[in-house]
Amino acid sequence: MANKVTVLGSLNVDTTVTIKAMPKPGETISSENKSSAAGGKGANQAIAAVRAGAQVGFIGRVGDDEQGKYMIECLQEDSVDTANVSTDPLIGTGSAIILLDDNGQNSIIVYGGSNQKVTTNEIDDAHDQIIQSDFIVSQFETPQEATLAAFKFAKEHGVKTILNPAPAAEIIPELLKYTDIIIPNETESASLTGIEVTDEESMIDNFTAFKKMGVKNLIITVGSKGAFYANDQGHEFIPAFKVKAVDTTAAGDTFIGALSSQLNAELSNMTEAITFAQRASSITVQGLGAMPSIPKLDQIIAAGK
Repeated sequence: MANKVTVLGSLNVDTTVTIKAMPKPGETISSENKSSAAGGKGANQAIAAVRAGAQVGFIGRVGDDEQGKYMIECLQEDSVDTANVSTDPLIGTGSAIILLDDNGQNSIIVYGGSNQKVTTNEIDDAHDQIIQSDFIVSQFETPQEATLAAFKFAKEHGVKTILNPAPAAEIIPELLKYTDIIIPNETESASLTGIEVTDEESMIDNFTAFKKMGVKNLIITVGSKGAFYANDQGHEFIPAFKVKAVDTTAAGDTFIGALSSQLNAELSNMTEAITFAQRASSITVQGLGAMPSIPKLDQIIAAGK
């Protein structure tokens, strides 16, 4: 049986500009290439989950513009249920400018747009969808108040909650009490706990800090090195697959979406689900663009043979 996943999150049109190296302050540089594609952390995670085999529904907001229509079409092309994506008559669809250098590293400037107008009303409208889910996933590119309402409702109905605290921001403390799994990268983890991530011992200290805040499961993604997880049953660092990265833009989003497609409700297959998610991520970073490079299930399975 495929997992049913609801993603509450952002919908952005990404414009990627390729450059040799990041500009210095005051420097004007030329770009070698420019392309646009569907993106946003929420959309990327939803596409990663559906392509990895999950049934996915989306809660979000777009502007009443061409970009908004484009984002909804992109989700629907991958069979993501968009019944709970609303249209904002006043604020435009979110967008992002991605600067991508020759080493595959990126810097991203995000305009939140209609993503910032998601309210608890959208959550109320999506109650039926949330109840039918195994997991609900959210990030910080939409208001935390909406995520809190969604997670509270999900917990009341036995739905597991996954929080990706990205981009790093001050967090509503109550939100962590309704979070089953938190998945930051090492920088985001350190910014929330105040404990720098340098080795396995510091990762365990981060877990202890999150546990005091109310979260019982932690996964820290450490880029090309791998991922660490910890809960009361134990902890493990799972190395990443070695590949030549071309564009790391949607690596973390692919990891989270793919993970949500494979985890069981008891979270007892954490090692297997993380390994699967890392394999999916390793394929994503070998292609250009966020959403276009997210792999389908048969590609992930083939890569594991």
